[in-house]
Amino acid sequence: MRTLVATICCLLLLVGKAKAQNSPDCRTAIPVCADAPIMGSADGGGDIDDFDPEVIRQTGCLEKGSVSSANIENNTSWFVFRAGTGGQVGFDIEALPSGGNSTPTAEWDFAVYGPYDQLSGQNFCSIIGDGTSEPIRCNYEVNNTNFTGIGVNPENGQEGAPFLVGSQNTYDEWLDVQPGEIYYILINNFNTNFDGDPEPFMLTFTGSSVNENQNTALDCTLRDEFLGLDIIACEGDPDIVLSALNSPAGSDIANVEWTVDYEDDGVVDGTLAGSGPFGAELVVTSPNSGRYFATITTASGTPPTVADLGGILITFYGVPILDRVEVLETNLSVDPDANNVEIFVDGDGDYEYAINGGAFQDDPVFLDIPPGINTVVINDKNGCGITEPVEFLVVGYPKFFTPNGDTVNDEWNVQGIETLTNPIVYIFDRYGKLLKQLGAVEGWDGTYNGRPMPSTDYWFRFEYEEDDAGVLVAKTRQSHFTLKR
Repeated sequence: MRTLVATICCLLLLVGKAKAQNSPDCRTAIPVCADAPIMGSADGGGDIDDFDPEVIRQTGCLEKGSVSSANIENNTSWFVFRAGTGGQVGFDIEALPSGGNSTPTAEWDFAVYGPYDQLSGQNFCSIIGDGTSEPIRCNYEVNNTNFTGIGVNPENGQEGAPFLVGSQNTYDEWLDVQPGEIYYILINNFNTNFDGDPEPFMLTFTGSSVNENQNTALDCTLRDEFLGLDIIACEGDPDIVLSALNSPAGSDIANVEWTVDYEDDGVVDGTLAGSGPFGAELVVTSPNSGRYFATITTASGTPPTVADLGGILITFYGVPILDRVEVLETNLSVDPDANNVEIFVDGDGDYEYAINGGAFQDDPVFLDIPPGINTVVINDKNGCGITEPVEFLVVGYPKFFTPNGDTVNDEWNVQGIETLTNPIVYIFDRYGKLLKQLGAVEGWDGTYNGRPMPSTDYWFRFEYEEDDAGVLVAKTRQSHFTLKR
C-alpha cells in the first residue's frame, strides 16, 4: 500500500492536480510521512482557535498580535507525524503562487510540538493549546525567501539556528528523533489574509534519516490511520470534522460510509450521514463520544480502504462533579484529628484533587483529614474544567479515652457532631446494652448509673438529619472505641 500511495502522490504532483490538504484544527491534524512531498494549504479562515486568544498570548516564538483579530494562529494547517527510525529529521515549507499570481503572496511561520508518547493517553492538543507544551522548534521571522523550515534553507544554504527576533533566519535546528515519537507541526500564514482564498505551500521532509530511507524515516502506517490519532475533547467544544479525503485512496474515492460504535464495545451502533465530496466528511458534535469508522469505496473498483484500521476514538469529557466523600475504615491512628477520606466524582475524566487549599494529587484518597468542614477542588487534567471549592463535612471520633480525672481525654463524643442537625449518639457495651445517649454538647464520662465502666471496647451509633444548607456530609458508620483506665 505504501508504494502505491507514494506513486499516486508523485504522479498527481507532476500533473499539477494534487489536492492541497488542510486541517485548521490540531485535534484532526493530518497524518503525514516522508515518502512524498505534501501539498498543503491554509484557507484564509483563521476561525479555529486551538489557543485561547484571551489566555495564551505567546507560546514559544509564536505570539498574539497587537490587534484583537491577530491571534497566535491565523490561516493555519496542522500535521502530525510518527518517527519510524531514529536520526535527523527536518522539513522545508515552500511558499507557492496562488490566485493567478506569478509569485507567492503568503508568508509562512511554523511551530513543532513534541515528542509525545502515543501510548500515554495524554491529550496532546490540550496541552499545546493551554501553553503547557511549548514548541521545541519555531520560526516567526519576516521572510525574504520562499522557504522556511528545519535544517538548511535550500534556496540560500542558510543553516538552521534557534529562533532569534530580527535574525531573518527562517530555519531552525534539526530534530533528533527516536522511533515511535509523535510530533505535531503547526504551519501558519500570518499575512492577515482574510479573503477566504486558499494559500498553498509544499511540505517536504529532509535530513539524514530521511535521506537514508525515506520510506521508513517517518512511519507511514500512521497515514493509513487517516482519521488521525484518538481525540480527547471537552463537552461544549467546537464540532470535530473528520475527513476521509486524507486516506491512501487519494483521489480514487467514489463513496464513504460512516459508522459509529458509541460504547466502544465492538458493536456498531449505526450508520451516519457524511457531507462534502463523496460524503467524505463527518461532523461530530459534543457530547457524542464513540469510535468512528470510515469505509471507503474506490472508483477504480479496488477493495474498500478501511479494512480493520480500528477507526478513531473521540471522547468528550465534562466539568467534574463531586459525587460523594466517604470516610474510610482504614485509619488505625489514635489521633482523633486524623481521618482518611476518599473522593468520588461523577464522570470518567482524568482528575486530580486538592483538599483545604493544598497541592493537587492524582490519588482520590487523602489521609489525616481533620473533623469538621473541609473543602475539595477537582480538576480535569484534560482541560475540561475545574470545580470551585466544594465543602464536605468529616465527622470523626476519638479511638480511645481515659476518664481518670486528669482533664485529658476524660470524656468521649463524636468530633464535629455540633455541625450536624439534631444529632444523637448511642453507646453500647459488647452485648448491645444501651449505656448512654448523647447530644451535641455533652460527652460520656465512662460511667453507667454512676458506676465506672471497665476498660474495654464500646460500640456507638450516631444518627442525624441531613443538613439542608447544601453541605455534602461524609457519613460514618457504626463503629467502636476503647475505654482505658
